[in-house]
Amino acid sequence: MLIKDLIDEDIVNYKKTSMFIAFPNCTFKCEKECGIKCCQNSELALQQNISVDITTIVDRYITNPLTQAIVLGGLEPLDSWEDVIQLIHEFRKYSEDDIVIYTGYKEEEIQEKVNYLKQCKNIIIKFGRFVPNKPHIFDPILGVNLASDNQYARKVS
Repeated sequence: MLIKDLIDEDIVNYKKTSMFIAFPNCTFKCEKECGIKCCQNSELALQQNISVDITTIVDRYITNPLTQAIVLGGLEPLDSWEDVIQLIHEFRKYSEDDIVIYTGYKEEEIQEKVNYLKQCKNIIIKFGRFVPNKPHIFDPILGVNLASDNQYARKVS
């Protein structure tokens, strides 16, 4: 599986200590929609991809006594759909801990994928593009501030 980064213990993106996995693909829909360069992950996009085995990721997670969730984030995890699904299925063999997916897609744009994820246990999705110059908003499901007030999280399963 290709990723951009893996942080074993992250406390920024979710209310629980999480493993954070940065995925390598994105269409930069936020920038295209608003018409300006605004992606907080622009520098991440320039980093080299890292090839890592899914079982290695799961092993690192389950042997870490601090982590209580996995966060799949940016660039755009849902643009690496097959890898996301394989990771979820492998992870579920060992843990029912929360899996949080940060997506810039609007819920209605990915309804088929959301419906698939409803079959998996403990999946939370943060929906919505970043919109510059909007106020931050606290999301009670994630327990963190989101970058613009059109974004929200929902537990889908």
